[in-house]
Amino acid sequence: MTNHDPAATPICAGINHRLAPVEVRERFAISAHRVPELLGGLLRSGGVEGAVTVSTCNRVEIYASGPAPLEPVLSLLREISGGLEIPFVADTAAETARHLFRVACGLESMVPGETEILGQLKQSYAASVDCRAADSAVHALFQSAFRAAKDVRTRTGIARGHASVGSVAVDLACKLFEGLEGRKVVVLGAGETGELVARSLVARGASTVIVANRGFERAEAISRSIGGRAVRFGDWQTSLGGADIMVCSTAAPHPVVTREKLATVLRANGNRQLFLIDLAVPRDIDPEVASLPNVHLCDIDSLERMARASMEIRESEMQRCGEIIEGHVAAFLARLDSRMAVPA
Repeated sequence: MTNHDPAATPICAGINHRLAPVEVRERFAISAHRVPELLGGLLRSGGVEGAVTVSTCNRVEIYASGPAPLEPVLSLLREISGGLEIPFVADTAAETARHLFRVACGLESMVPGETEILGQLKQSYAASVDCRAADSAVHALFQSAFRAAKDVRTRTGIARGHASVGSVAVDLACKLFEGLEGRKVVVLGAGETGELVARSLVARGASTVIVANRGFERAEAISRSIGGRAVRFGDWQTSLGGADIMVCSTAAPHPVVTREKLATVLRANGNRQLFLIDLAVPRDIDPEVASLPNVHLCDIDSLERMARASMEIRESEMQRCGEIIEGHVAAFLARLDSRMAVPA
């Protein structure tokens, strides 16, 4: 007979695209510069000994372990969101592991099998390690998730073909303009998502790519690598002259592209077609711009709806992926038990 130390049991709570639309999810968004502060607050709560914050376009989740981690995590999420209730809670090690492993494998993504989420989880875990906020349970949980993701991608076809929301958006742009040859693209926000989409657009034939970012050096670095041009963030309106596509993925807390600003650009452009791709949460583009003539707007949620038709291969692999994940969950729980077990 063994006793278990509850300090080592991980839990998870948060929100994701399956449970709430973008207008709700954006109220939970956690910017990167706040992560050290939030992790520090959790560790000082007395109930948390390890934690990782995950904040992407599709989900905001906090993974934590400790003697009583759930209430501090729920309290923090309510504070961030302005008092909203938390729609997703996993309060056992098995539920938490199963959920994280499915997320890492892309099974909980808008497009099943997408690979970008694994990189985002690794970045979130690294941030926790850098803040000295990862205890042994957190280390074990995330390392196990990374192993599960590698195994699933090796043994199944879940990640074949276009999988990310960004790549789906590029496909839609190709269909709208019947190819991207000679098209001008403006990328607002030079984070990982913006960079991936920019590279994909160039690979598909876009002739001109302009990158605007609050950190100009970052915009310059990406522009050099793809043969584009960098501009100051405040010059994005001017750069839209003659543009066909605009991709937005900044970390701004409010819309950057408003109806008024865009209407001015469209008049100068002779009301040519403009395809707007909003990959940000909170949203970068005010939904009202969709009412402007010749403007086509896709946000994170609309991209999900339009991407369903190309998911047959991935969905056929979902059951097999789930079986592989269950094996990794069992292995993780066994390792957790072996560390937590003490003589009765």
